[in-house]
Amino acid sequence: MNVLTDNWSTYWHGFLGTLWLTLVSAALALGLGVVVAGFRVSPVRPLRAFGTGWVTVLRNTPLTLLFFIVVLGLPRFDITLPFFTFAVLALGCYTSAFVCETLRSGVNTVPVGQGEAARSLGLTFTQTLGLVILPQAYRSVVAPLGSVMIALAKNTAIAGSFSVVELLGTYRTINELGYGIVWTFVWIAVGYLILTLAISALFNLLERRVAVSR
Repeated sequence: MNVLTDNWSTYWHGFLGTLWLTLVSAALALGLGVVVAGFRVSPVRPLRAFGTGWVTVLRNTPLTLLFFIVVLGLPRFDITLPFFTFAVLALGCYTSAFVCETLRSGVNTVPVGQGEAARSLGLTFTQTLGLVILPQAYRSVVAPLGSVMIALAKNTAIAGSFSVVELLGTYRTINELGYGIVWTFVWIAVGYLILTLAISALFNLLERRVAVSR
């Protein structure tokens, strides 16, 4: 317990860093995921090809390698950003591939007749997707999206190796003060547990609300 009480401020700042990184990266991942999912089911072949390529490359690239590409590669093109922004780009783009596939699986559960009915009313593909298909698909993928967001929260731990203030990175500061490494990591694990349980509770609530709306 002394490790926690003596280093409460360090743990708290690390937890807030992880929370903020998770929220911003999740927003980027959800936005990109929706767009790429639209590309994946688009009747336009180049868009489908782009969506397929995006998902294939990012899902099969180790996240740590993606961090190196973003953090070390972009500055070579004179793109200089804070390390936090680099981390958001890496996490958001990586997670968007999983969000995309989750949404696409939901789209596949929507009866084909729904899209045909929308088109018969004169709606464009974009309108059909945004107003008819995705709202129905969302209801079936709330729980899987929650799992993706939990994975994102845990993946933020990698950012600590790239000069981003987050929860796992606090172990260096605490370890330098001579505290036991085991208890240092135990309290870090508790922090991640609190965060992931909160995300799980949020998506469970959303899932129940969606079930009621049905």
